[in-house]
Amino acid sequence: MAKIKEQDRIPVTKVQRATKFIVTGAKIGGNYLKHYSKKIVNPDLTKDQLHEDNAADIYNSLSQLKGSALKVAQMLSMDKNMLPTAYQQQFAMAQYSAPPLSYPLVVKSFEQAFKKRPSEIFESFTTSAMNAASMGQVHQAVLNGKKLAVKIQYPGVSDTIKSDLAMVKPIALSMFKLNPVEYDEFIGEVQSRLLEEANYSLELERSLLLSKKCANIPNLVFPKYYQEYSSPRILTMDWIEGEPLGEYLKTKRKPGATADKLGQAMWDFYHFQIHTLKTLHADPHPGNFIITPDHKLGVIDFGCVKVIPPEFYKVYFQLLDKNTLTNKAQQQRVFEQLRFVYPDDSEKDKKFFTEVFATLVELLGRPFRTPSFDFSDKSYFESLFKFGEEISNMKEFRESKRARGVKDAVYINRTYYGLYNILHDLNAKIDTTSYASA
Repeated sequence: MAKIKEQDRIPVTKVQRATKFIVTGAKIGGNYLKHYSKKIVNPDLTKDQLHEDNAADIYNSLSQLKGSALKVAQMLSMDKNMLPTAYQQQFAMAQYSAPPLSYPLVVKSFEQAFKKRPSEIFESFTTSAMNAASMGQVHQAVLNGKKLAVKIQYPGVSDTIKSDLAMVKPIALSMFKLNPVEYDEFIGEVQSRLLEEANYSLELERSLLLSKKCANIPNLVFPKYYQEYSSPRILTMDWIEGEPLGEYLKTKRKPGATADKLGQAMWDFYHFQIHTLKTLHADPHPGNFIITPDHKLGVIDFGCVKVIPPEFYKVYFQLLDKNTLTNKAQQQRVFEQLRFVYPDDSEKDKKFFTEVFATLVELLGRPFRTPSFDFSDKSYFESLFKFGEEISNMKEFRESKRARGVKDAVYINRTYYGLYNILHDLNAKIDTTSYASA
């Protein structure tokens, strides 16, 4: 595989980053002009090439900027209903294969944090990143004969979160036809999580806590963390040997005992956090997991954590109560509390949104209504994706003057969406009752 070109600088000022967005917007405009010029000659021309050109231009721009804009692209890539395939494929690269920083910038980060170069702290330290994602990159080090993973945050990430999210908004609204009210609700919660994710001292604290609390869950592996070699922008932990989940899924997607073992570990991990800890690892994408040689699930990143408010928990998980689907009074109460519908909606809107969300709740809650569930079931996921695509094309959602949902649900929904997709890719059959006794 060809080596990804390293970056020796990142635009960090608002002017530099805004200029990059403007140039990208001009390229997208050029792509549209090219597409419509061709369409005059060939009226049957599809938008496939337009999507590919736009996806490549947007990803190339965001991958050079790093930070929150690239993180949002990664999040959007997980939503298979929201984006055409070309965008999903390009943006998914942000999970673990973004262009890395050059070594001199890495050295500078160490000198700022520890007044020492990596070579003065570790016995060895890779000059090239082992992998690079949206917010930071990972190098391998050796200390006292032990392999370590050292995560280094890109310069300027925490300082540019708010301005980046403001600049990415026009692209998201115009190209992906997102509802502005929904987007504002979505981005407000995303901004809060990203500001936390940019604080590696907070990540260290949460990593120590959650890995300790989840240590007794079968078939999970967590690294040891090293506070003395960590800082607000650098995090050092054990190197877990194995294959990144994303790579594993490309070649080993066979149903059976191994798939079920890995899938059950992931299911138990998430539901123990949700129902017992009320605090969870809310970033279930393949770049955050390692499959060990003995087929255990290594959890290597606690950057994105959602603390679940008690009152929200009580309401949200009534969606798993079968009575919410059959008892109209209970359904109306729960749907209003979660802002799927509003008391002063028109009768037409109440009927429409109630029916849509009832269908969605039935679909998403289906795995919980049976003692075991086979996530390799293609028909289930085809129904899920098809209905999600229908929702994305419903003008009632796009034109709604109100957000349909509460902000605390953003990362819970995202967690379940990512979890279901990984279990589907694993072809895992799951005991879904384990969460009840967690």
